[in-house]
Amino acid sequence: MSQPADVKSHGAASLDTIQQSVMVLLVDDQLMVGEAIRRALIDEIEIELHYCSNPLEALAVAKRVKPTVILQDLVMPNVNGLTLVRQYRSDPATKAIPVIVLSTEEEATVKSEAFRIGANDYLVKLPDRIELIARIRYHSAAYLTQIQRDEAYRALRRSQQELMETNLELQRLTNVDGLTGLSNRRYFDQYLDTEWRQAMRAREPISLLIIDVDHFKQYNDTYGHLAGDEVLKTVATAVRSAFQRPKDLAVRMGGEEFAVVLPQTPAGDLVFLAKKVVQAIEALGLPHAASPIADKVTISVGGATHIPAGDDQPERLIEAADKAMYDAKRSGRNRAATATGL
Repeated sequence: MSQPADVKSHGAASLDTIQQSVMVLLVDDQLMVGEAIRRALIDEIEIELHYCSNPLEALAVAKRVKPTVILQDLVMPNVNGLTLVRQYRSDPATKAIPVIVLSTEEEATVKSEAFRIGANDYLVKLPDRIELIARIRYHSAAYLTQIQRDEAYRALRRSQQELMETNLELQRLTNVDGLTGLSNRRYFDQYLDTEWRQAMRAREPISLLIIDVDHFKQYNDTYGHLAGDEVLKTVATAVRSAFQRPKDLAVRMGGEEFAVVLPQTPAGDLVFLAKKVVQAIEALGLPHAASPIADKVTISVGGATHIPAGDDQPERLIEAADKAMYDAKRSGRNRAATATGL
């Protein structure tokens, strides 16, 4: 009887190895039975036999050698064979391994109980050699096929999960501005339309801020476009940080223009929020020597609020906020203005 020096996990083995490997674990306290089974299998080069004479060690041995089939004697000292079958079935490492119980006689009630608790087959020992080998091969093949199916299913699930994650990442990237990490104009249009419809159904106010970096062309001309990109990223971070509610959406509309969608935000709150973001950018203290209004980077902000109804379209809100932003610029920049009515 041989014990392999290195028995690998079936889950880690290749399919070719699995197809060729049959490992029999015989659990029987009688050495003569062990010798008889060894002789029956000695010429079957693709079948390995591991013998366990101590039933108290059977479960641990099964978990270690990972058999493809267990030959389990029913009558042994200290442990009943059916008790061991229950232990195999209750342990995750052995619950799927086929178990052929060996009995000294053909007894219907014992056979029925063995099948009830999870045995796969029943043989009266000592069985005919040809029948024994046939049953070992049959149950091992079924078990190894199940392992292959399980591994194929796990591989498929992994592939599906990876594909889903890839698709989600691609979808995210199509909605994100590459420079600032804010949402882009494409996602802005979708999000504003969704929240506009929700505001219409709930008869709630929805607000919008349009933000433009003051004298940004002069900044690029003075400091260079790379420095300009860094300023846009810094401004984007400050804008995002100024609006913390889960449904507030900060967007880079393009160039030096940003927007913030503010669902469920009334006009009174909008005035405060518009001034807040102006102050947040000024507080950054980003140098802008070419600015005619200050020695630092500033923004102009326009805001508008509306409760959608009837045939109202979100473009109406965008136009009102954009007009208010230009009003802020005409009034001296580094300030906020809000639309008084749509």
